[in-house]
Amino acid sequence: MASGCIGGGGTSTSSATQSSSAAYSGTITIYTGGTSGVYFPLGSKYAEILNKNGIKAKAVTSGASVTNAKAIGEGKAQAAILQNDIAYYAYNGLYMFEGQAVKNIRGVAALYPETVQFVVRADSDIKSLQDLKGKKVAIGAAGSGTAVAAEQILKAAGVWDSIQKVNQKFSEAAQSLKVGQIDAAVIVSGAPTPAVNQIAVQTPVRVLPIPDDILNKLHDQGYIFYVRQVLPKDTYNGMTEDTPTVAVKAILAVSADLPDDVVYQMTKILFDPNNLAELHKVHAKTKYISLDTALDGMSIPLHPGAIKFYEEKGIKVPDKLKP
Repeated sequence: MASGCIGGGGTSTSSATQSSSAAYSGTITIYTGGTSGVYFPLGSKYAEILNKNGIKAKAVTSGASVTNAKAIGEGKAQAAILQNDIAYYAYNGLYMFEGQAVKNIRGVAALYPETVQFVVRADSDIKSLQDLKGKKVAIGAAGSGTAVAAEQILKAAGVWDSIQKVNQKFSEAAQSLKVGQIDAAVIVSGAPTPAVNQIAVQTPVRVLPIPDDILNKLHDQGYIFYVRQVLPKDTYNGMTEDTPTVAVKAILAVSADLPDDVVYQMTKILFDPNNLAELHKVHAKTKYISLDTALDGMSIPLHPGAIKFYEEKGIKVPDKLKP
């Protein structure tokens, strides 16, 4: 179980991975994701902007969130884009980071939502999470953040132990849903998700609502990284109404070993209006990057350099986000 506070709980961190200050040589290596996603083009544009503003930086492709957190812990990366739930597990030594906590990871900013989607066919009689009882559900790849989210949410809904669980990646799950091999697919990704869009053209789909009582229960259990999101009815072919769900947030994280003045400048450069305008052009999801939501769903302590920037902007930083 996750701890109720950002800095607490988790399993033993005696073998925690730590980087050394020697890992920073004056160039910021930013771990991103695959070339077909959002992380790589966003990280590449951010690195380009940093270089233009006097901070040496380079973006590299990676295996995304879990890989990126480990890279910060090992000193291979000084910055990374990753999901806030994975960052939380890394910092607290939970799930895939059990016994290998990354205690030197620090937050800079929340970027945009990655939506938790319980997708069913539009003609299905499944209308709620409770209706999944006894059904066959693709919960994500084994060991993935999606599989963990599915477990947390379906336990909160009281149906986790009664579903038939199938481990499949997004593309596999979408195809299985299309041909009727599963009843629902759990997908954590920016919406609309291409894998779902592709099948919805011929096989209309719906997204199941996640009501306030479930979100409140998740927060009460310590899963502070979930935020509310409402999917517009035109997200997928087959949806007929706006649907409340939840999301995790993609965040920008850095190593605690980076100097405060460097991270201060990185944060200032990120939220410069002209630079934001450039970042917003990268992908439809990046338009959500905003100073107004920079701390929404932040799940790990902030770097002191980022705290200085926010406080200068008059933004109150909660005590739980201070190292």
